[in-house]
Amino acid sequence: MSVWDDLVGQERVTAQLAAAARDALTRATAESAAPSPSPSASASASAGSASGSGSAMTHAWLFTGPPGSGRSTAARAFAAALQCVSPDLALGGTPGCGFCDGCHTTLIGTHADVEVVRTDLLTIGVKETRELVRRAQLAPAGGRWQVIVLEDADRLTEGAGNVLLKAVEEPAPRTVWLLCAPSTEDALPTIRSRCRHLALRTPPVDAVADILMRRDGIEPEVALTAARATQGHIGRAKRLATDERARSRRAAVLALPERLTDVGGCLRAAQELVDAASADAKELAEELDEKETEELRAALGAADGKRLPRGTAGAMKELEDRQKRRATRTQRDALDLALIDLTGFYRDVLARQFGSATALAGGESAAAVDRVAAATRPEQTLRRMEAVLACREALDRNVAPLLAVEAMTMALR
Repeated sequence: MSVWDDLVGQERVTAQLAAAARDALTRATAESAAPSPSPSASASASAGSASGSGSAMTHAWLFTGPPGSGRSTAARAFAAALQCVSPDLALGGTPGCGFCDGCHTTLIGTHADVEVVRTDLLTIGVKETRELVRRAQLAPAGGRWQVIVLEDADRLTEGAGNVLLKAVEEPAPRTVWLLCAPSTEDALPTIRSRCRHLALRTPPVDAVADILMRRDGIEPEVALTAARATQGHIGRAKRLATDERARSRRAAVLALPERLTDVGGCLRAAQELVDAASADAKELAEELDEKETEELRAALGAADGKRLPRGTAGAMKELEDRQKRRATRTQRDALDLALIDLTGFYRDVLARQFGSATALAGGESAAAVDRVAAATRPEQTLRRMEAVLACREALDRNVAPLLAVEAMTMALR
């Protein structure tokens, strides 16, 4: 067992991070054994050790990779390895044992010196980033590293990115920034130029199926089917293997191409896709909104149906606004998953049309793929894939979901 066990199909990245964790431990041990220098000299030495010059360790990292590749998992595992306090380290062991107090508290999110930042909103603003930068200036409570994991660096607004830039450019001596984004293009050029870049790949299907069986106890056939259907996306594969509603929604999406025979069918299909995404957002809201509202009311002294104290209405309004933004993000994410499944279907169609039997969308749609492939030409399939991509881009530009999806379904006829 180690902190790297859930990092699937990323052997090269794991080796680099393990080497960096060993280097960080070696330097920390050497500094603690050396005579105490002056404060200015100590700060200079620590900053130099984090510069990355001739060292496996550096003060800022950028993890990139396609959805489901495990970039956040890699960042959290590295954070745990940096905080590892296993007794075996004194005997030359590798940081990241997975069972010591440092590893365990980091992985479950309770370590005092590890801050994991994720958002379910559309963006991360200046206010939140300034608070994060303030936290990064604090000395680590455990005397080793202050680690900031920013899982959604691609959602930083331009202003927030500029705030973060200063902290990454001139880091505190014992602070390590771990930023995650889909690609280097999703991070500000000025930030990515100051980070060491680690690119993760889509995990192999067999590796994803193996971890579903080993970690989650899923039956081999179900695990392999889910891993193949989601094209190596670990999180989606687990959900597809364990959630009947997810499987039903996917089946409805894969049945959509054969329904688009007339204008009425196109408009109905578009409405159903948007309604399904809205239902997902509502389901999540019902789980989280009530809990968050009650917790805030209790914190404000208005529990058990009591009236809100004077001057606290603004806090409740801010929470409601955040919940609305989260619902919008959830709806778009659900729509995007449906569009990814639809793209997989048309890629299977195109593969059939060129004589390949490789299935990307999953075996459950094989008959429909064969029928659509026989009835259309490859150039039509390519135009349909472009229509799905155009819909995803329109949603990214905040086009009204129903309008974007209706335009897509009309183009898929």
